[in-house]
Amino acid sequence: MEIIERYSTPNDLMTLVILLVLLLLVIAKQLYPYRFEDFIALFSSGKYMVIKSREHKTLFGFNVLMLIVHMLIASIFIFVLYRAFIDPEIQETGVLFLRIFTAYSFLILLKVTVEKIIGNIFDLDEPIENYLFQKHSYRNFISLGLFIVCIFLVYSGTPSDWVFYLTSALLAAALVFSYVNIISKNQGFITSNLFYFILYLCALEIAPYIILYKLIIRT
Repeated sequence: MEIIERYSTPNDLMTLVILLVLLLLVIAKQLYPYRFEDFIALFSSGKYMVIKSREHKTLFGFNVLMLIVHMLIASIFIFVLYRAFIDPEIQETGVLFLRIFTAYSFLILLKVTVEKIIGNIFDLDEPIENYLFQKHSYRNFISLGLFIVCIFLVYSGTPSDWVFYLTSALLAAALVFSYVNIISKNQGFITSNLFYFILYLCALEIAPYIILYKLIIRT
């Protein structure tokens, strides 16, 4: 069987991004030690959601740091997928990563802005604020697990296809689990607005990522 080398480009850029993520995590832990500890125990304890959701406005700095971490980690994963399956011999890795990070960050920030505007228009500011806090808390937490996988993928040389498929399956399962938890915590609100919630999922949770995928594969 002929051995195919997936990655022909150095990982200097990814090393710098990984170090940046680690630096941001250290800063978050130093500036917000108790909140960081509660956040790390998010899936094993409901303390972060129960207590912090009532004071999410005071968590602005911590949330910003973790959102940046999430966007960097997601961009690393997308970059690794692109380099593995679309263009293994790409040379302009810096340009590609910058495009991915810019596109993904713009998508996330645009979604948050649109969601807040919708909440304001329909006088649902508080439920939307709580929903967004819960959703981004789960996604930021899941991205920490993905970060470990990304480090392995970056430095493993030629990871097998099954590693990517397994990672994607586990990522999808974690996201579904988080949505189930969010829905259970907001069951009354979602049930009374079920049609709009389904419309929201299609318009703001599915379609934007399809658009992002189309943009990336055309780079």
